[in-house]
Amino acid sequence: MNSKTIIAILIVALVWGTTFLGIKIGVETVPPWFVAGLRQFLASLILLPFLIFTKNLKWIGWKSFRIQLTLSSLLLIGANGLTTVAEKNLTSSLASLISALSPVFIFIGSMIIGMEKFTIRTLIGLLMGFFGVVFIFWDGLRELANPDYRNGLIVMILALLCWASGTIYTKKLHVQNNNLFLNLFYQFAWAGIIQLIFAFSFSDKIEFETWSVKSISAIIYLAIFGSVVAFFSYHYLLKTLLPTQVSMLSYVNTVISIVLSWLILNETISAKFIIATVFIISGVFIINYKPGILKKRLRKREI
Repeated sequence: MNSKTIIAILIVALVWGTTFLGIKIGVETVPPWFVAGLRQFLASLILLPFLIFTKNLKWIGWKSFRIQLTLSSLLLIGANGLTTVAEKNLTSSLASLISALSPVFIFIGSMIIGMEKFTIRTLIGLLMGFFGVVFIFWDGLRELANPDYRNGLIVMILALLCWASGTIYTKKLHVQNNNLFLNLFYQFAWAGIIQLIFAFSFSDKIEFETWSVKSISAIIYLAIFGSVVAFFSYHYLLKTLLPTQVSMLSYVNTVISIVLSWLILNETISAKFIIATVFIISGVFIINYKPGILKKRLRKREI
């Protein structure tokens, strides 16, 4: 594993561990679709001068353009946008815990299209993950009567489905990232425009004067680090690792997010929540862990 891969892993694990906190701070005073839309549109503006300076700003062709729009719709508008909407009604720690199930969705999708095989270990992992979910929600079943809370959970699950679909799509088509910054520029610009259209369409009343400096600062952080830096690293990893391996970084994301939510937002983290986290992460790990798979892939490259 070369140094670039290790750095990319650290960036994805650490930075995306903070994004759930950033989103929660953002939606405190800014409507969710504005948070998501401004984040992605600002990310495209950050890349624009770099592309102009390096003379890499160009048309990528209709085929590549359709691919980038598909990826943007799944990963940015769908997964990222819906997660932002969900966090309006869910705590950042709960949203990050639910997102820890993304490798399960990716594995099931990969298994359906023949990229993964079902085993007894898979069944054990799925049961552990399911038990963790039941464990965390068992005492909170009454909260499902709250439409905002219930809708938040539904939206979060839809976000996971979009993320899994985008991840598998990227790997299955062997998308070429000869100029990753250019591809990301198209993705961010498309997502930002669409999400801002959603923001103006779905917001009954827009009061820009109520947006706090803290929320705006969170959006800027999400644009620079959560989008430009982390997504570049994520797409780089998808070129070298299996989608299930990359998705396993959500373990670290979840732990970091839960700790930060407790320290900064004073969100309550009960013993039951921690036990559920252990079950879910352990279950996902059992499903996706393959002894020596990295060594095999690196050995093939050396040959």
